[in-house]
Order: sequence, then structure tokens, then C-alpha cells
Amino acid sequence: MNTANTIPSAEAIIQRAHDMIPMLRARAADCEKQRMVPEETIAAFKEAGFFRILQPKRWGGYEMHPNVLNKVLMELARGCPSSAWNVMVLGVHPFEVGLLPAQVGDELWGEDDSRLVSSSYAPFGTVSKVEGGYRLNGEWLTSSGCDHAAGGAFVGGRVEENGEVVFRSFWIQRSDFEIVDDWYVVGLAGTGSKKLIIKDVFVPSYRCHVIGAYDEQSHGGVENLYKMPFFYVFYAAVSSVIVGMARGMADLYIEHMVPRQNINQAVGAAVNDPFIKGKLGEAFAKITGAAARVLHNTDEAWGYASKGQLVPLEARIRHFATNQFTGGECFEAAHMIFKKTSTRGVWLNNPMQRQLRDILVGANHITQNQDNIGDLLGGHLLGNPLPQPNPFGAKPATSSSQYQ
Repeated sequence: MNTANTIPSAEAIIQRAHDMIPMLRARAADCEKQRMVPEETIAAFKEAGFFRILQPKRWGGYEMHPNVLNKVLMELARGCPSSAWNVMVLGVHPFEVGLLPAQVGDELWGEDDSRLVSSSYAPFGTVSKVEGGYRLNGEWLTSSGCDHAAGGAFVGGRVEENGEVVFRSFWIQRSDFEIVDDWYVVGLAGTGSKKLIIKDVFVPSYRCHVIGAYDEQSHGGVENLYKMPFFYVFYAAVSSVIVGMARGMADLYIEHMVPRQNINQAVGAAVNDPFIKGKLGEAFAKITGAAARVLHNTDEAWGYASKGQLVPLEARIRHFATNQFTGGECFEAAHMIFKKTSTRGVWLNNPMQRQLRDILVGANHITQNQDNIGDLLGGHLLGNPLPQPNPFGAKPATSSSQYQ
């Protein structure tokens, strides 16, 4: 059990993340080579309290403003995107536990409140409803950080109930699945996002929830932090990691260019090249804008949740949708400045190529699907009804958009 009797300030825990950047940079190449975050890095993250930021106080957590986690992720990803990705995934699941009956938290953290939980939400396997719960079978892909998750995993599945197909998230214990190492990828290789094999596992009803639900029935009786929509908290955390990756690319670019001499003698030092300067300025503006939007959206939602209120539908639509543009914008910014590194940037011993590959894969995550969400958001702004079921946890609004 956690014996700490004090909760660090937001400023202190964010500073801890910033101070780890040099260490994470030094370990980034080995993290990618080993295709998982080193145990000593996870131990440092635990010691810093990163996994307790969204954990309920009842089990030793901090129950902090979600932007504390977002800002921590923005710092950590400057040093090692894969390591930060593990903090994001393993650090957001304590929030999900806060949405479930207390029995789940007692079973997960009763003996050790530092146990971590991984996930695989895409409904790859099969789920059938049985007496007292559900039975799961199949393969669930891309469970980031599963090697460090002694507390098991959340897996997603669709199941027919009362004539409707419901998308649920199920907490399964570590003994319920086998890990298969199939994580051979072009970027974010260090996340260890391996396959989970689940064979005929029974999950009692209290260990699951409708993952997109957001109403008084699903969130009415929880503490204020957990009034926040889970999908929103998760999507914003992914966006925050990608912002940090792009910031890391800008850091590396600056370090690369400051001592560099331009082949064009008329220009001399690279820092005098108007295009090298201009692309950096434009990229930095894009990254800063993406970060500001994620933090602003989260803060606006927190303004409701911290008062014990559910976040209104209109705000949820804006937050959920606009955050999904982060990946595309940050990859565009990173690629823009990577091109100015010329041939030097492509060597495998240059960390910028790894940073770019990591951003590419991060931007491919389903939470960064700006094409589909752009269509939904634009249609909503034009007064079109929301699809049913919709991704915002509520039935379609009867009134037209407030932006008409």
C-alpha cells in the first residue's frame, strides 16, 4: 500500500517530468532496440508519482486535474516518446477504475496500490453475455506497456444486449491472458504494445462498463474528477504525448542547427538561413497552438467536473473533436523541420529520425482520426443531427448547433 501522506503540487510533479528529459534521451535508443520501456524507467516513473495523478485517493492516488498528467506527458515525450506513451496508457487507466464499483479497486490495489493496468480497447476478440457476467475469447492487439502491467488489462468488446450492440470495457486480471511479442513496427517500437491472448475467460458484471456512456447513470455517483468523460480524458492524453514528441523534435532541431555551417558560403551559419529559421518558427507555432488547445479544452471540461457537474454535450463535442487534429498538425510541424536537416537527419544515429517515426505512428492512432471527426464536427456546426449511436455518450441533441 502507498504510505505517502502528502500529495505533491502540480508544479512539482511536472518539474519531475521535465528533469527526466536528459535521462530519457539517453535511454531512448535502447528502449527502441529492446522494444519495451526499461524496468528502471518504469520504476522512476512510479517513484515520481506519475501513475497516481488520476488514481482515486481511496487507493493512494492524487485525483489531480487531468492537465497535470497532460503536462507531464508533454515533458516526458520530449525525451523518449515510447516511454511517455507508456505513462499515458498506464497512467490513464486508474481514472477508468474510478468509474467502476469500489470492489474493482479493492481487488486491483488492495494489496499493492502501485499495480499498473494496460489495455486493448479495439474489439478484436469475441464477447458473449452469460449468467452473472461475460465470457471473452480471442486476440487483442497493441496492449502498450503490458509487460509492466501486473494489474491486468482493460479490453474492449462488442456484445449484444437487449437487442442492441453495446461497446464495453472489461477489466481482466494478469492471470487471464498470455502476452505474445508481435510488436515489430516502424515507430514507437519501445512501447512494447504486444498482443494479448484470452481463452474462455469469465468476467463478472461489476468489472466492466459501457465505455462511451456519459450520463447521470454512469457518472452521477462518482467523485468530481470522474465526472470527466473517460474517452475525452484518454484522447486528450494521447494528444498531449504527441505534442511532447513534436516539442522534442523542435529541441533536437535547434541543437542540430546552432553549430551547423551552411554549405552556402553567402549565408554562413545555419542559424542565419531564413528558411531554417522560418520553418522552425512556423513549426513551433503549430506545436504551441496544438498544446494550448488540448490544455484549454481540458481546463474548460474541468470547470464543470470540479463542481460536480457533467460536461455539457456542446462542450464535449468541441473538445473531443478538435483534439483529434493534434496528431496531423504535430506531424506536419515535425516533418517540416526534419526536411531542413537534409542528409544528416536520416542517419540512424541521429535521434531526429526516430523522433519523426514515433510521431508518425502516434499520429496514426485512432484518437487522431481528423478525417472522420472533421466530417462529424463540420456537420454538427452546420446543424446536422449527430449520428446514433454517437461518440459523445448522449442521444442526438434536439436543437441545432449553437454556432449557427
